[in-house]
Amino acid sequence: MKTKIIDYDEIKLVGCIFYGDPFHSVKGWDMENEIGKLWSRFMKLMAEVKFQIKDNVVNPNMSYEVHIDPVVVKEEKKWYVFIGIEVKSFENIPLEMFCKILPKTKYAVFTAKGDEFKTANDTIYNEWLPNSKHKEAHSYQIQAYDSNRFFGMDNLDSELDFYVPIK
Repeated sequence: MKTKIIDYDEIKLVGCIFYGDPFHSVKGWDMENEIGKLWSRFMKLMAEVKFQIKDNVVNPNMSYEVHIDPVVVKEEKKWYVFIGIEVKSFENIPLEMFCKILPKTKYAVFTAKGDEFKTANDTIYNEWLPNSKHKEAHSYQIQAYDSNRFFGMDNLDSELDFYVPIK
């Protein structure tokens, strides 16, 4: 897995949100678990509102899946999953969409390819982070999907970027 460290300004996202255990019905990377259903809901909504927000979208090829861990995530096994796109501003955002601002921070960016998707989190949090000079700066992680590099979870040529806020 390739790794780089970057500084990034705040990120304004609009999209759909889920709170709970996204794997309660189906485990792992699957379109039938709550994350897969959230992606389906987001894609349907984007098809309906794309002309309303197209001039506000930063990069139409990018979509983001953000996992936000509340303090009680370990006890309750529930967290927030936000799926969306980056926008320049929150003006003229459809009522059905939620807004989220991620803070300006430094990120460790890990590019996983093909089979590395399934082990990326283990590699990041159990190997790279403990052996680096860095600590987590915030309790969230971004998965960035670039339509020019991501072709599906089962495609070995697909690439997915994992952004971990660090200090």
